[in-house]
Amino acid sequence: MTALAQALQELLAALDRTETPFVVVGSVASGAHGLARLTNDIDIVVDLPAERVATLCEVLGPAFYADVGMVSRAVAVGRSFNLIHLASAYKFDLFPLGADAFGRSELARRRFTAGTVSGLENIEFPVASPEDTILAKLVWFRKGGEVSDRQWSDVLGVIKVQKDRLDRVYLEKWAETLGVLDLLIRAAAVSP
Repeated sequence: MTALAQALQELLAALDRTETPFVVVGSVASGAHGLARLTNDIDIVVDLPAERVATLCEVLGPAFYADVGMVSRAVAVGRSFNLIHLASAYKFDLFPLGADAFGRSELARRRFTAGTVSGLENIEFPVASPEDTILAKLVWFRKGGEVSDRQWSDVLGVIKVQKDRLDRVYLEKWAETLGVLDLLIRAAAVSP
């Protein structure tokens, strides 16, 4: 088992033990549905209420750097926070769900799959659906000034691989709500 696989399994076990619903998003999700690429961290959306923060940090134990005060402050304001697996130095970015309607939909539509990132091939975990992955990547692309080749390539990769399996009605509804319908139309037009 690779160091990354060990780190991810320890984190997912802690989330399970604390009954914290989660979904892996970002480049790991886009790799699961599109074209895999290397990533520096793993992004996870968590439904972590404030009252469960101390328990999660305790369950993570000495294997992770998880400052309960920092995590509590981040959860209170709905900001992402990092957990670092000390033995491997792998970083996990966790995004608290809060009242975000899209995030709730993303969590509800998660799919279990084996990892496609090198070193995670034999681990099964929930990833965002292809549609939600496209939408989230388009939102990040827009927030980043529409200059990230990585975000755009991830979107095109998912569209290319998933093609006719995508739920176009769902995609268009949320793209309009999230303010990225123009980007979705552009991506669909240029995707082979």
